Amino acid sequence: MISSSIERSPFIRLAGTGSYLPGKSIPMEEIDHYLGDMPDAPQKVRRWLERIRPLMKEMLEIEYYHFAIDPVTRQFTEDNVTMSVKAAKKALADANLEAGDIDLILYGSAHQDQMPTASVRIQEQLGIEQCGEISVHANCTSAYKALLLGYDLLKNGRYRNALVISSSMSSSELITEYYNQALVTKEELFLRYFLSDGAAALVLTAEEVRTGGFYVDHVYMESIGGKKPSAMGNKRPAYWMNPKEEFEKGYHHLAQMFQEELRANFHDPDGSVFLKGLKRMIVKYNVDLSKLRFFQVNFPSKHITELVMEECESLGISRNTLYSSMSSMGYIGPPMALLCLDKIKREETLNPVFSFNLIFGP
Repeated sequence: MISSSIERSPFIRLAGTGSYLPGKSIPMEEIDHYLGDMPDAPQKVRRWLERIRPLMKEMLEIEYYHFAIDPVTRQFTEDNVTMSVKAAKKALADANLEAGDIDLILYGSAHQDQMPTASVRIQEQLGIEQCGEISVHANCTSAYKALLLGYDLLKNGRYRNALVISSSMSSSELITEYYNQALVTKEELFLRYFLSDGAAALVLTAEEVRTGGFYVDHVYMESIGGKKPSAMGNKRPAYWMNPKEEFEKGYHHLAQMFQEELRANFHDPDGSVFLKGLKRMIVKYNVDLSKLRFFQVNFPSKHITELVMEECESLGISRNTLYSSMSSMGYIGPPMALLCLDKIKREETLNPVFSFNLIFGP
């Protein structure tokens, strides 16, 4: 029998938010200047690129991007840790807390190969001598899973102040120098026109009494990956490969489904996978949609977002609640939800005296 003196905390407050976007705003027309041209890609793929480039802006409706790379020297100006630390410091300042007040760090990233893991490196750069830390690597859902862990661990009384962080250095997998160009495909190069770099952070605090401010009432997470393929990924096996062999086979290339393949796996006869998951969440937590103020849908394609909103209207979710900042920064992957929450908190007119719901996904 194990006894514990840990006391549960009934309320989890969103004490602070922060975000960081590297460099200046880059228009779509300059993407190839920053990421580099693909002169050695297969001729068929190059012809496709020439056809699709003019359509990307209309299809994605993204005006600007951010890349942590110097287009002249070809050197990176940031990495996942430095961007995370900058976002974390803003969130701490917003929460009126010092780094030493944090006793738990949760970091979410699409994937990670470094040892020690990023959460430890962030802890070191923030100068936190002792705290709990966890890194979660799970595509775009990693930020949600980090938030879920932070919420539960604070709710259970194990920690008091948590720093939830996510960052993405998409450019490091999109620059010309990364690819084995002879093997590159449309599904891999398509990513260069909507992914972007950035980081965001939240500070969560456990409280005994609900006072002013914003609170996290529920966090929901599910996976439908048992019978559906991942929409994004690489071909790396579940063990370390010889780097030369990995490059020669192009297993390191990141790819995403698009067009008909994505549509076929996203939609079922009884609705999209997003809609069905959303319904399960609403039922589980008895979400009052009449109080919904912001509805954030983190899909990198405006077309997919529009299809989702058509379905969600059947649930009583108004299109006027849809919140997105993708047009001004591109799609920054896992941090997107946390970054938009920071923008909502800083830029929108909110009254914390009254409750409202914020839903974001997938």
